[in-house]
Amino acid sequence: MYDTVKILITGAASGIGQGLARRLGRPGQHLVLGDCHSEGLDVTRRLCETQGATVRSRVIDTRDRQAMAEWIHEESIGRLDMVFACAGITGGLPPARGAAPAPEREEHTRLMIETNLLGSLNTLFPAMDVMKKQARDQHGRRGQICMMASVAGFVSYPGTPSYSASKAALDRFTIATAPTLEKAGITLTSVCCGFVDTPMVKENRFPMPGLVSTDEAVQRILQGTLRGRRRVTFPKWLVFGARLADLLPPRLTELYYCRQPSAQPEGMPDY
Repeated sequence: MYDTVKILITGAASGIGQGLARRLGRPGQHLVLGDCHSEGLDVTRRLCETQGATVRSRVIDTRDRQAMAEWIHEESIGRLDMVFACAGITGGLPPARGAAPAPEREEHTRLMIETNLLGSLNTLFPAMDVMKKQARDQHGRRGQICMMASVAGFVSYPGTPSYSASKAALDRFTIATAPTLEKAGITLTSVCCGFVDTPMVKENRFPMPGLVSTDEAVQRILQGTLRGRRRVTFPKWLVFGARLADLLPPRLTELYYCRQPSAQPEGMPDY
């Protein structure tokens, strides 16, 4: 299923990106791994090489549009079969100042949008350019691209305004672009999952309903991407609840959301 293909993964130093690299790393496999954290990236590279994969890695910030384009084009010589855009961050409200909670900081908001949305687009567009020039495989595909959105993109959550906004925009853009790209032989998939047991959520100070292991998340993501699904969602009950809540008047959903521990100041890290 994964024989002699070249796969590029961003956010490969930890979490889902690292999990995908470890699952895909095997003899005959060519992995191109990127992340801004060099130490974790080295760990992932060594693990995949130990499993027999050929690995090239680059310490890179996905927010750097030019560097990302140069890197992806450079590493795509020959062919680029699959891309997993996993780089992203999360975070919540800052500490309260006085009686009333403080709104999300501007710097935090901009960092979230630049990383989760623009960083993902900096991965998507160069990959699209490369794949459009490739010959179709035996399945009629030129390549497959998977974008890591979130269930949070289905709701307007007061505890994580910019995270919800960045993931909503990424999911909508991915789903809306997919039909056009498919005509060119490129399959585009959006992943909208709930809480995954990764280092990114370790500092959350609240119960995380529907928490799944990284291995389970990787399995679901791979299955959906390989099948060419438009959107991969899990857990289903959490997705259903989020979509249902989004149909209600905002002031009504706020009565519930604003009482949740995750919507409180310092409920999750404020970068």
